[in-house]
Amino acid sequence: MSAELLDLAIATAGGQELWNTLRGLKVDVSIGGPVWGMKGWPPGTTFRQTVTVDTAREHIVFSPFTRPDWQMVFDAAADSVTVQTLDGEPVETLAPARAGFKGMLRNSTWDAPHLGYFLGYALWNYLTTPFLFTYPGVQAREIEPWREAGQTWRRLQVRFPPEIAAHSPNHVFYFDAFGRQRRMDYVAEVNNSFLVGHYTGRFQNFDGLLVPTRRRMFRRNPDNTVNLNFPSITVDIHDVELIRTDDEQARP
Repeated sequence: MSAELLDLAIATAGGQELWNTLRGLKVDVSIGGPVWGMKGWPPGTTFRQTVTVDTAREHIVFSPFTRPDWQMVFDAAADSVTVQTLDGEPVETLAPARAGFKGMLRNSTWDAPHLGYFLGYALWNYLTTPFLFTYPGVQAREIEPWREAGQTWRRLQVRFPPEIAAHSPNHVFYFDAFGRQRRMDYVAEVNNSFLVGHYTGRFQNFDGLLVPTRRRMFRRNPDNTVNLNFPSITVDIHDVELIRTDDEQARP
């Protein structure tokens, strides 16, 4: 059954054939929510930037990042985050990056590199789903469906290998009858193992790729219900540009 649901999700998102023609995405995105105030950033902060995603490897560039003259490069293979000037001069590096969160609590402040690590792996995962589930070492299987808001959502339990930086090794993804992702559950390990219910909606077609342009993250309860009153993080996508393998643009 897992292959059937995964096939449906991939076909709905645009199809494997389309994805195979890509080497990257350029995405105009806004990231907000009250959590950034808890992490030491000015209350009400919204990060508006262009992210350039490498679809073949876990590598992403944010520009600008936290200030107009900076950008951020996250690379999972190197387990590193580099904050640099727009012309590539390093400002600050966090490596090994994941280990840099050891001992931090939920109210611990994050500097730019720590913020970059969290946003880097998270956005890369979000923007490559569901095609990511076919990547080497990723395991996906269908589990029992879930009833919510008068609908029945089919679910994939996905396990990521250590080579893929993610919120946690195990996620659960929820899909509606059309194969669109509506929710995902995970444990935000680098944020004190916070239980998250993450909702996706407002799907928009960008040159054949169907992308949820609205994401909202909420506290998830141990019984799998979600407190939907106040999102802790908001992600809004304004535009997506597909970078194809035959494009002359620089590799992200």
